[in-house]
Amino acid sequence: MANILVVDDEMGIRELLSEILGDEGHVVTTAEDANSARELRLANTPDLVLLDIWMPDTDGVTLLKEWQRDGLLTMPVIMMSGHATIDTAVEATRIGAMNFLEKPISLQKLLRTVQQGLARGHDNARGTLVPPSAGRPLLAQEKMTLVPQIQPANGYHSAGSPVTIPGFGVPDNEFRVSFELPLREARDAFERAYFEHHLVREGGSMTRVAERTGLERTHLYRKLKQLGVDTGKGVKKAG
Repeated sequence: MANILVVDDEMGIRELLSEILGDEGHVVTTAEDANSARELRLANTPDLVLLDIWMPDTDGVTLLKEWQRDGLLTMPVIMMSGHATIDTAVEATRIGAMNFLEKPISLQKLLRTVQQGLARGHDNARGTLVPPSAGRPLLAQEKMTLVPQIQPANGYHSAGSPVTIPGFGVPDNEFRVSFELPLREARDAFERAYFEHHLVREGGSMTRVAERTGLERTHLYRKLKQLGVDTGKGVKKAG
């Protein structure tokens, strides 16, 4: 959970970002202009700021410069705009912005960028470096280390014996299935275990489960209903 400040003059944007980030478990504070953002920053240091560039009183780049000048740019700042030029984005990055989001902002890109920003802020606070893989696609050899491997007993699978598939680095989180099952039943059993694992892992957040599994939320809801997965299961176990 993190404290996130959203600065945007559009009420719809503030409400949308608050809803999405709140669903992820973050505490969101909003400001409709630079003056409100100044007051909130002086009162408390957020873990992350989402800052709109074009605002009626003072634009986001100017506010960013003020925070840098006054020694208040101690948190990751992600700029947002639907009309900014490349030069503006480059300038904001040069001043100290961590990243830039172009409106309309896609859900997955928003969550990914926020997650990267929070990770960087956490590492900066501890004085550690962000891993080289952060912020870029994983290399082929890195991906291989993340793929769970099926480990047969004695190097082969005996007829009728269940196969154990290790979990994703979580102790005792294993899935067992018999090769004697019809393919459809075995596949459904695996998918149920797979989604239940991610529901528990993400505390029941459908937004994050959708991001983790690469499915649109509508498709995810339909899939869980089809498999008979209890969507409240993750919340109960996580609590």
